[in-house]
Amino acid sequence: MSRTYDVIVIGLGGMGSAAAHHLSARGARVLGLEKFGPVHNRGSSHGGSRITRQSYFEDPAYVPLLLRAYELYEDLERGTGREVAVLSGGVMLGRPDSRTVSGSLRSARKWDLAHEMLDAGEIRRRFPTLTPRDDEVALYEEKAGLLRPEQTVAAHLQLATRQGADLRFEEPMSRWEPHGDGVRVYTAEGAYTAGQLVICPGAWAPRLLTDLGVAFTIERQVMYWFEPTGGVGPFLPESHPIYIWEDAAGVQVYGFPAIDGPGRGAKVAFFRKGEVTTPETIDRTVHEHEVRAMAEQVARCVPALPGTFLKAATCMYSNTADEHFVIARHPRHPGSTTVACGFSGHGFKFVPVVGEILADLALTGTTAHPIGLFDPARLATAPARGART
Repeated sequence: MSRTYDVIVIGLGGMGSAAAHHLSARGARVLGLEKFGPVHNRGSSHGGSRITRQSYFEDPAYVPLLLRAYELYEDLERGTGREVAVLSGGVMLGRPDSRTVSGSLRSARKWDLAHEMLDAGEIRRRFPTLTPRDDEVALYEEKAGLLRPEQTVAAHLQLATRQGADLRFEEPMSRWEPHGDGVRVYTAEGAYTAGQLVICPGAWAPRLLTDLGVAFTIERQVMYWFEPTGGVGPFLPESHPIYIWEDAAGVQVYGFPAIDGPGRGAKVAFFRKGEVTTPETIDRTVHEHEVRAMAEQVARCVPALPGTFLKAATCMYSNTADEHFVIARHPRHPGSTTVACGFSGHGFKFVPVVGEILADLALTGTTAHPIGLFDPARLATAPARGART
């Protein structure tokens, strides 16, 4: 038997859970379908922490969305009583001409964001856990910090359920098709119809969006937790910032304060140093040589951090060729379908504002938010980064 909704949301991770919340908050009858259980660890919205920052080195065009995301994270905390953001401050560190430093400075200046430029000596004085080289500098941003991905997803699901959304887990979509002026979605449990479809597929984009005309590369990433030499005291959020450090070869490492107390360590990872995979074939085992490479790299800037290896976990990036997002009405189904995908390893900080944008697009066909950069037409003939041609 077919059941009818206003909007069906496919995928209830970061973006999909936020979309379900914002849609249901506006009174839409929402069905959410998720392949796994709630707040799962099989995709990209897990791992205890994600960096948030406003001086965005990727492109100044993201900054207005970040400013709105910060407002919405505060709303999310007030509405659920959950802690989803910890603003510990953050440093974007490297040589002055590195992308991490110069790009962050460009965004800060363009949008008049509060920031400080620190030389190596000042970095060491203010943040003794960090030991930059003499030729390195940092942009310090007081409003940078971290987000808790599991709490964020849980909070959005909590609000969506409270607002009447029908959220179904362990029920993956098998296919979908246009149906009248809307869509019909099929699962093993039956068929559902709706006027609008929102697809937030994460790493499953290559399979679920074959007709989008965009090549995606799915990249395996590893997150590591180390107990610092001497304990976590100097690494607590009140004294140790989030950081992104780019070395002379362009390799970026990012890390966090110790947010969960002794014995749970501080998290660190490489940014964009993964291997091409698929959700079905990803190697979830973290190997000794990977742990060793991470410890050696981070020790150059945070020498106390790789004291004792505690654990590691994998996640996935869903990369586009230019590493910018895809958020748009589906070009082949513009009257009924909206897509949000290809977040390329830097999307989680945008979760609540993406949910707001998806609600705008699904319910009105347009949004006041600046999303021109995310039009999939720009990628129609471009192979994804790392893809075989």
